[in-house]
Amino acid sequence: MSEDDSNMEEYPTEIHDYLAAFEKSLDSVDEMLKTMMSVSRSELLQKLDPLEQAKLDLVSVYTLNSMFWVYLATQGINPKEHPVKLELERIRTYMNKVKEITDKKKASKLDKGAASRFVKNALWEPNAESHHTSKTPAKGKKRQ
Repeated sequence: MSEDDSNMEEYPTEIHDYLAAFEKSLDSVDEMLKTMMSVSRSELLQKLDPLEQAKLDLVSVYTLNSMFWVYLATQGINPKEHPVKLELERIRTYMNKVKEITDKKKASKLDKGAASRFVKNALWEPNAESHHTSKTPAKGKKRQ
């Protein structure tokens, strides 16, 4: 009997696909962590503006706390009753604040000059219109 066969007997076969997907996800996380750790934090932060630095910090701490959540679950501890749940909620609050700031930056700005020209050209001007649209002479005037 091979080692894989003995491992298959240790857990129900119904969850094999889930475990394989979990292992693949762990490998992906490991690769991302290696990439992040290959660059010094100070070097990375120098390349980012303050808003991007905040995003990086929030994603890092959220990921770390999420991994701790998973660790607690694997140890049979209910993470919903652990302080990590409150920490994740606190981090999400800050992530939403950063998102609001980002959205405000992306929001279109009003070009007052263009808006004023648009309104001016859209307004009806009685004198100009009466000269351009009147094809019949006004009453009481004779044509010469």
